[in-house]
Parts: sequence; C-alpha cells; structure tokens
Amino acid sequence: MTDNPLAPVLEGNAPAGVLSWPAQLPVERALEAARQAGWETAVLDLAGVSDKAGLMAACATALRLPDWFGANWDALADCLGDLQWWPALHGRLILVQDWQEYAAASPADWRVLQEIFADAAAHWRGTDAPLAVVMALAEPR
Repeated sequence: MTDNPLAPVLEGNAPAGVLSWPAQLPVERALEAARQAGWETAVLDLAGVSDKAGLMAACATALRLPDWFGANWDALADCLGDLQWWPALHGRLILVQDWQEYAAASPADWRVLQEIFADAAAHWRGTDAPLAVVMALAEPR
C-alpha cells in the first residue's frame, strides 16, 4: 500500500477525514486498498446529479441508507452520525466521484454536504471504525 495516498489513513497512522484522491490515479486503487485493509466501501457517483433531490436519491442508493432515511440534510447527518446500519470492523470509506458539476451547479448545497461529511468523519475519528470520505478529483479536460 506504500504507493497509495490513503495508506497512512488505512493503516491508522493518519486521521481519517475528508480527503482528496489525485486525478492521475484510478479510483479503483483507492477502493481496492481500502478493501484489502478490511474497510467497507461505497461509491457515491454524482454524475448527472443537478439538484438536492437527486443528491439525496444518489446518497440513499450508493450508501445503502436505511429505510428511515428522510432524504434531507438532517436525516443524512443522522445516518452518518449513527452508522449501526453500516457495520464495519476496521473503517468505512465513501468515495465521491464526478462531483465537480454538482458543486458548481449548487454551491450552497455542496457546502452543506461537505460540512456533513466533515462532521461525520470527525465524529468517527479515533474509533475502531473511522469514516473517510474521499473526493476523487477529475482529470482536466
């Protein structure tokens, strides 16, 4: 895992949080490294998402949120703050890809989502099963 930017986090040598994944590296490398380290993974693909309703639907599907998820900011924060519905022994990694278009189209909502991710990662930091949110940077076009 030494050629993987996530190695220090996955090995417990650096705190989990909201992290960037370099555009020049395939996202599969992040996912595979996490799985090899015993972490649970989910991919939140925001390609084609243009509004909050679409974002909430994408989160519900990609993260396999529980039935009680109310498709609003408070419910998303609640789900990520109480991860009993997503058991993990070593950690959880959410890889967010194709997010740049949504961030540009809905900057206020994007800031709220980033805050929710950061708060959730901070809540789980230092536990036996931390939460890392990895923002995959897109290759320049």
